[in-house]
Amino acid sequence: MNSRIIITGGPGAGKTTLITALEKSVFHCQPESGRAVIKQQMDINGDALPWRSPARFAEAMQAMDINAWYQAEQSDLPLFYDRALPDIAGYLTLVGEPIPNRLHRAINQFRYATDVIILPPWKAIYKQDNERTQSWEEAVRTYEAMREIYPRYGYRLHLLMPASIQERVNRLLGLINVILPSRK
Repeated sequence: MNSRIIITGGPGAGKTTLITALEKSVFHCQPESGRAVIKQQMDINGDALPWRSPARFAEAMQAMDINAWYQAEQSDLPLFYDRALPDIAGYLTLVGEPIPNRLHRAINQFRYATDVIILPPWKAIYKQDNERTQSWEEAVRTYEAMREIYPRYGYRLHLLMPASIQERVNRLLGLINVILPSRK
């Protein structure tokens, strides 16, 4: 059974907050590669940034996501990912860049659980910061891009609506119990 669970959606939808809450429980989680790449590139004045070179930014995220896939610990518990490889294809589509064949191959080779959790835009909590420079409208378009790209790669999306963090964790865990078969 593949228990690598992706949590996706547009920026500012509460994904990272949800991942942080899951980490505080007993779950293993992989952080979002996009934010890490932006921070790293800003620290070194690099050009693999979404506003400088979307293609290089995508390549850096792809390398980081593949590395995270390999580093995943074997566990009886689900492993949650704050975005994953298909998000990169959604991002490239959103910015009008072609999806390279190597990314298509990686998405098909490095598989996650078929069922993916998607968080819709949530204006009440949306705010920009040093790594999240998108406008609210861009955040909504990013969500729509993820809704379109994941099914193209054979994934099923499950919507996790806005709620308090504890309610979202409880709903997510209830959903996981339904979509992941028992390991017994």
